[in-house]
Amino acid sequence: MPAPAQTQGRRNRPLDGVTVIDLGQVYQGPYATFLMAKAGANVIKIEPIAGEPVRQRIHISRGAGVPFALLNANKRNLTLNLKKPEGVDILKRLVADADVLLENYAPGVMDRLGIGWEVLSQINPRLVYATGTGYGISGPDRDNLAMDITVQAASGMMSVTGFPDGPPVKSGPAVADFMSGIHLFAGVMTALYEREHTGRGRLVEVAMQEAVYPTLASNLSFMYDQGVVPPRTGNRHGGLSAAPYNVYATSDGHIALIGLNDGHWMKLLEAIGRLDLDGDERFSRKVNRVRHMDEVDALVGEWTQVRTKSEVLATFARFKVPSAPVRDLIEVTNDPHMHERGMLRWIDHPEYGRICVPDSPIRLHGADPVPPVPSPRLGQHNREILAELGFSDAEAARLAADGVVGPDPEPAPEPPAKPAADPVG
Repeated sequence: MPAPAQTQGRRNRPLDGVTVIDLGQVYQGPYATFLMAKAGANVIKIEPIAGEPVRQRIHISRGAGVPFALLNANKRNLTLNLKKPEGVDILKRLVADADVLLENYAPGVMDRLGIGWEVLSQINPRLVYATGTGYGISGPDRDNLAMDITVQAASGMMSVTGFPDGPPVKSGPAVADFMSGIHLFAGVMTALYEREHTGRGRLVEVAMQEAVYPTLASNLSFMYDQGVVPPRTGNRHGGLSAAPYNVYATSDGHIALIGLNDGHWMKLLEAIGRLDLDGDERFSRKVNRVRHMDEVDALVGEWTQVRTKSEVLATFARFKVPSAPVRDLIEVTNDPHMHERGMLRWIDHPEYGRICVPDSPIRLHGADPVPPVPSPRLGQHNREILAELGFSDAEAARLAADGVVGPDPEPAPEPPAKPAADPVG
């Protein structure tokens, strides 16, 4: 298959002409391939005949299944039973002309199915094979079961999250899943770039535990300074090396504020009308403010708690004090800024109704935009993809009857009527 840069008539999208076989599931793998799809790649999502785990959540509730829609937009869908020899054969035929295969199964699963890196790279030496795991494909922990919460626990993240007098707490978002998904995307892009020079693909692996370790930089600074296990610091700096650095109550909510240097501190004193403290030895330098962190927090909190959130933020904006409101997800989903920039937009999804979906946060200026296409129904493109591989309609019907591929999906339902206003809540 010719390299994408040599393909004639390609569209003005960085990954146009790149075909990705997506065996990703849940969040890690699907997010990596979502970023590829939004850069113009032809992403073929392979699912078991019953669907991947996140798709199946729709049986719990509509909202429980929405993450599937967010992470699998702009992909085509093929249901395939990889436990049947003909299913394996179909995957190999897809791989023969593909550029990337990505999976995030447990180590060894693909090898046991006969479609691991060693086999597929023989079929297509140009293939970039990407695998995402919890702890890697080597080492004593490679077979440990890994989910976002267990990786947060094993990586040390939970030990430094929460308040000092409370138990370890996981991060609210699925940090380990998405951090490793971003690294998978980066690894694939690195390997594709190399292939332009060598003509050969490469095995790319990302372990969730390894992807999140660098996020502990502030906490590690405390460990090296103090020689002890870093504490849970609540909303304070993980290294306890900045003040003010906290979340402060207002009369109607909370704001986050950070002051990293003396300039920020002087702006803050000016904003809250306390220039009388300029020269106070307790606050005169950053190191002293850290030593008197409780007093710094009390000073800021006493001023913010008797004012509204909007009043506090307007004042801090006027004086250039780094701050932001603590917003809930309804507020963020309806954020005019992100909607104006096109990062968020409302669509009518045939299965999930009116939902707000994200675009890729990677802005490729000058490239043709990739309009949002709702995530596919289970098996929506079975006939189409099989036809591209040379299967006749009769052969496709026989494969479905034999359970090699899933049955043809039901016709898409009519999207629900658009509400008078998009914002939820």
